[in-house]
Amino acid sequence: MGQDEKLVDQVSIAVFSIDESLKLYRDILGFPLVCIEEVPSEKVRVAILSARDTRIELLEPTSKDSPISGFLEKRGEGVHHIAYRVEDIDKEIQKLSAQGVRFIEPLVRNGSEGAKIAFIHPKSAHGVLTEIVERK
Repeated sequence: MGQDEKLVDQVSIAVFSIDESLKLYRDILGFPLVCIEEVPSEKVRVAILSARDTRIELLEPTSKDSPISGFLEKRGEGVHHIAYRVEDIDKEIQKLSAQGVRFIEPLVRNGSEGAKIAFIHPKSAHGVLTEIVERK
């Protein structure tokens, strides 16, 4: 991957039940399940499925005050956000901020599988919640 090339890291889907959703994504569509883990900082349980270089993440809230709970109440199940992999998240945030891109606080967070993540506000991304991800 070149210095400025971006890779779609993941497509994240808000679901009421990971167990129910796996019946489609794993059992019928055939995406291999990599792992299921909890991300306490985001109050979410995540099932990670492999789609070659891209992940499909099924996001199930672990509490009523989880951002995913709010999303499900307002919109129902569906695509929650798209994430792009970056080499250096701090450098990318500086570059994007200098160009007027707004981020959602807290700025840098811990994501699944030890990743560092940051969310671009949907108003800066044509209505799409967008995540940037640094993986080691």
